Amino acid sequence: MNNRQVRLKARPQGIPQAEHFEIVEAALPELAEGQVLIRNIYLSVDPAMRGWIVDTAGYSAPVAIGEVMRSFASGRVEASRHPDFVVGDLVTGMFGWQDYAAVDGESVQRRISEQDLPLSTSLGVLGLNGFTAYFGLLEIGQPKSGETLVVSTAAGAVGSCVGQIGNTLGCRTVGIAGGADKKRLCLEEFGFDAAIDYRSEEVDVALAKACPGGVDVYFDNTAGPISDAVLKHLRLGARVAICGTASIAGWDPIPQGPRVERHLLVKRARMQGFVVFDFVQRYDQARTKLAEWVRDGTIKYREEILDGIEYAPDAIAGLYRGENLGKRLIQLAPADN
Repeated sequence: MNNRQVRLKARPQGIPQAEHFEIVEAALPELAEGQVLIRNIYLSVDPAMRGWIVDTAGYSAPVAIGEVMRSFASGRVEASRHPDFVVGDLVTGMFGWQDYAAVDGESVQRRISEQDLPLSTSLGVLGLNGFTAYFGLLEIGQPKSGETLVVSTAAGAVGSCVGQIGNTLGCRTVGIAGGADKKRLCLEEFGFDAAIDYRSEEVDVALAKACPGGVDVYFDNTAGPISDAVLKHLRLGARVAICGTASIAGWDPIPQGPRVERHLLVKRARMQGFVVFDFVQRYDQARTKLAEWVRDGTIKYREEILDGIEYAPDAIAGLYRGENLGKRLIQLAPADN
């Protein structure tokens, strides 16, 4: 039995494309003492993966040329030489873009216990995306009832969750998304009070109409011109949570644009970046609450599942082309739950 792996073939200068990866057949890994063999069922595709392979300073070492692409995955334990795991356990962790992974028990993020919910949610609303929304909004944005919350990439896996959490707190929620379908999704499925299609509307004008009293909290997934427009509408004491920079194609040199200092000074606003790994010790807290919201219908989620590892090389680029509606996953094997 072979193990198909997606390896980094060349380092991209901007957004990684299919040609930067290769699919290689490798031998099935052998288990050492203290390891488990995992058959990956779902592979995660996240915008943050772009930052894991660029050759610039970041919060983690870049994936090396020739290495399996780093990614979160969920799967089933096929063999175990670790006392805490048995064959059949469903687990999640940083297992990489491959069919099988042999990892130390400490590398397993958790054993999945939500048997009443699809396994796929462990990589989306109950995984990295949900945690990012939960901690980024509650800890950095600190919204209060009656405040106006603006979210960019609002139809995505993170942004849609941010908006729905904001709704539970009594915020007026305004989503910014690209295209009529995503705008409709924000309004009809994710419950935003207003939505703006940045492809067909002038964001500055639309924000003035949607947020006549200004913006109290901005959850920023894009940077660039969209964020420049939002900053003009910040209210006194506003908070900006910087989650992503999807609109920036390359980071060297850092692109120049309107300066933020005057907005922050005059409006006594706060802008703070964050990485979800800052909150790893509190993941269980977030997962418990998010699962409760999913079960009672407070939070709805969308998934786009690509069938087969051959879709992996182009999957990150597809995110930046705006192809996906919801969380993008790659399925390698049947899921029983």
